[in-house]
Amino acid sequence: MTETTQTQTTPPSGGRPRSPEFQLAMDASRGLRQDLFHDAFAFRPLPKMRVDGPLTRRLPPRLREQATRTPHALVALAGGVALLISLAGNGGGDLSQLLTGFLALGTIMLTLLRPVGAFWVSLAVTPVTALFGNDWGSDWPWLPGAFATQLIVLTVVALRTRPRTAAWMWALTAVYGLVAEVFFGGGHYYTNTMPFLFVSALALLVVTVWHVRHDAAQKVTAQETVTAHERSKRTLLEERTTIARELHDVVAHHMSVVAIQAEAAPYRVENPPPELEYAFAVIRENAVIALSELRRVLGVVRAEDYEAPDAPQPTLADLDRLLENVRGAGLAVDKTVTGAVRELPQGVELSAYRIVQEALSNSLRHAPGAAAKVEIGYVLGGLGLRIVNGPATGLVKPSPGAGHGITGMRERVSMLDGEMTAAATDDGGYEVTVFLPVPAATAPTEDSA
Repeated sequence: MTETTQTQTTPPSGGRPRSPEFQLAMDASRGLRQDLFHDAFAFRPLPKMRVDGPLTRRLPPRLREQATRTPHALVALAGGVALLISLAGNGGGDLSQLLTGFLALGTIMLTLLRPVGAFWVSLAVTPVTALFGNDWGSDWPWLPGAFATQLIVLTVVALRTRPRTAAWMWALTAVYGLVAEVFFGGGHYYTNTMPFLFVSALALLVVTVWHVRHDAAQKVTAQETVTAHERSKRTLLEERTTIARELHDVVAHHMSVVAIQAEAAPYRVENPPPELEYAFAVIRENAVIALSELRRVLGVVRAEDYEAPDAPQPTLADLDRLLENVRGAGLAVDKTVTGAVRELPQGVELSAYRIVQEALSNSLRHAPGAAAKVEIGYVLGGLGLRIVNGPATGLVKPSPGAGHGITGMRERVSMLDGEMTAAATDDGGYEVTVFLPVPAATAPTEDSA
């Protein structure tokens, strides 16, 4: 512990140790130089206001474009108020009042382009205003025009910078006011540095609270965006994991059937030739190797507590049971089948069933009280699906969703090299159209067993 303290307080040159107070003073000095001296007159124009709020987004396009200049208009209005206060409240002749008034206006307008520089200009203009406009009776060192100008400049610059910069500006303003009172306040029976510091401190406190709330809101929005992105990514990964599990079960089942059939086939033929026995042995050996590799690669997606379903995976033959369940939940749905119904590969059957299931679930959530139609078309090159629902009716409000169901359907279609479209219909409903290709060579035949 002692060694750590010595390392922090002893300079690298081996000179006298620096106290914590000295380090604090050096840090404060660096902060002051960085906030108010480094590039103090840098060109930093005030950006336009965003118009994506709940009120501004409803404005007509022309008014919305003009609304982006609202902060600039407010600063110009504040400059006009300071000009009027200078013309009415500063002492002296008409020429000096006009001079101090336009100095106040120009200083405030400078905050639109060079905010930190405007503070220094305001601080320099204050004694000029006192010199040309003071009647040597009251309001020292802040004449009414200078009072309003400095207060407006401090507030605008604090809004455009950060709370630490506002604290430095207020401290330097306090130093100027106290020095002016102590060394140049003779003959003035009323000084207003303390009232000015009190009012400006209140204004800067309000601005600081606004900064804190604004930064917190930005952090919450950014966190919500990250959370939504992570949730979407997690949902996508879970859907892919589910697909991989189902694919593993389907392919593993068929590969097991191939291995068993290849092993049993020689015993079904009386006196099979050696070439046939060898061919079946090669088929079985490759089927077993493929099955082992499949389990090794795809088996990693299973959770530790995952168990393969005892019942067979659903197919299009189980679609009527699904429709009955959906009708029991309150969705009126009709099914239409066209083409020659035939058995398709199990992966296609399972994906088609899941797509119809998800589309009808979306209809229940997003269009309560609507009617839906399920159209299944068996064509030469594959299977076509069309699930369409009308607009929501009744008193039940639609449930919000994040679109993960559509993402899952697209994943299934992409896995089978199919095509899918999902879009709203002209009558306010929703339509999902899918085509799953099935090559003719993969179609099962009666002799395949």
